[in-house]
Amino acid sequence: MYKYSMETLAPIFEKWRGLLRLRESWDVRLELIDDPEFRKTGDFKIDPNDRKAILMLNAQNPRRENPEEVICHELMHLKMYPLDQLTEGLILSQYEEGTPEYRAVYRQFMEHLEITVEELTKCWLVAFGGDKELSFGRCREMKSFDELFDGLKPL
Repeated sequence: MYKYSMETLAPIFEKWRGLLRLRESWDVRLELIDDPEFRKTGDFKIDPNDRKAILMLNAQNPRRENPEEVICHELMHLKMYPLDQLTEGLILSQYEEGTPEYRAVYRQFMEHLEITVEELTKCWLVAFGGDKELSFGRCREMKSFDELFDGLKPL
């Protein structure tokens, strides 16, 4: 199990705020969450009107080994926040919230947003990361291919 500490994370956080030019556009604070109910590795609270955000990282049980990758990934979400909000607004203008159509389109948008943020994170990590090692914590939680299809008879 991995644990994050402010001593380890603060310099990494400041480095990536600078690289992603977020110091100029957002006031961002880093907080470690010590609550066992907090299941995510990272999340944000965002006030878009005041351009303030709190990056919350799971101090007890992060699912990723490389804190630099996590911080870059989460800050990349903040960098893409205007596009995220525009797209969500367009979805809401076309689909009634809670309908199957809304859920399908919104799920696809969120999946593509996450894939895009993850791909950008990998690129930036390779170019500017001190620790370029990718985390495989989420893969460890997944079932293997054989486990997924165990018990199915071949055609």
